[in-house]
Amino acid sequence: MEKKITVINGDGIGPEVTAQSIKVLQAVANTYGHHFSYDYALMGADAIDKTGSPLPKETVDSCLQSDAILFGAIGDPRFDNDPSAKVRPEQGLLQLRKELQLFANIRPVATHAALQHLSPLKNKLLEGVDFIIFRELTGGIYFGKKELSEDGDTASDTCTYQRFEIERVAQQAFHYAQKRRKKLTLVDKANVLESSRLWRKVVQAMAPIYHGRLYVC
Repeated sequence: MEKKITVINGDGIGPEVTAQSIKVLQAVANTYGHHFSYDYALMGADAIDKTGSPLPKETVDSCLQSDAILFGAIGDPRFDNDPSAKVRPEQGLLQLRKELQLFANIRPVATHAALQHLSPLKNKLLEGVDFIIFRELTGGIYFGKKELSEDGDTASDTCTYQRFEIERVAQQAFHYAQKRRKKLTLVDKANVLESSRLWRKVVQAMAPIYHGRLYVC
């Protein structure tokens, strides 16, 4: 197997963790006879310092031409502590999500007995933990209209979702649930937020198709 991987070291601990990840990939390649080629690209504060842009076009092009992306981390205290900054590292990450339509953030959560003593939680709360979180990544408040009043005293971020955005990430979650215990939980704030009421309406309508059990909270 031959695969091209775009490597984005990013900021902070990013270069360190990606370097270790590549060691793992190389071990896999050597063991199973694969060949991985790496194209290093810029994003985040590192990219701003070197190009003025949090996501250079060359990085997008590399990602589009690769089979996978290995991404380290993004962000820098210089920008976190400067509310007036017009260009921020995180803008690169949000733009990349849009460019590649990376709409689903999939986060497995599991515990390992050998590591439970390192957790602040009691062991009895950790036994048998095994679930997956699906988070929508290209809609909502991060991508909504942002406004600041002329006097600088009032700010707003609009949270907007379209039906197709909800359906496609919910479909991914339902498919995973079908392979596991056929249980899916939707976490929303439907008693207050109109956008959450749309989420609940859409996901509840999809549930019968998958013959699973849907919980809402």
